[in-house]
Amino acid sequence: MQKINNLKEYQELCRKSAMKFEDKEKEIMTWGLGIAGEAGDVAGCIKKTFSHKNDQTLGIRENLGDTLWYLAMVCNYFYCDLNEILEENIAKLEKRYPQGFTEKAAKRQGVDWNEK
Repeated sequence: MQKINNLKEYQELCRKSAMKFEDKEKEIMTWGLGIAGEAGDVAGCIKKTFSHKNDQTLGIRENLGDTLWYLAMVCNYFYCDLNEILEENIAKLEKRYPQGFTEKAAKRQGVDWNEK
């Protein structure tokens, strides 16, 4: 198994393993819908693990990897650095929840965990 040293390297390895498209619209639709499909597979494995008592841990791992691959391909399509996206996301969350997540802080963000 190849050792991956960083997210930039991972994105490049993903690019090398990807199908080439002449139609750019079809390409981004493939990557975007791929995320949705693989994330759905993750959800299905979780459901089977807990609702059907059928351990799908390996399936969860495989489908998380596939979801991440499609995510990297969307980043590649839009010339985004996955590492920068993760850093921006953490910065947003640190600003939103400076003391860590609390229900009180989430309510200030418009999320009421007690509503049904």
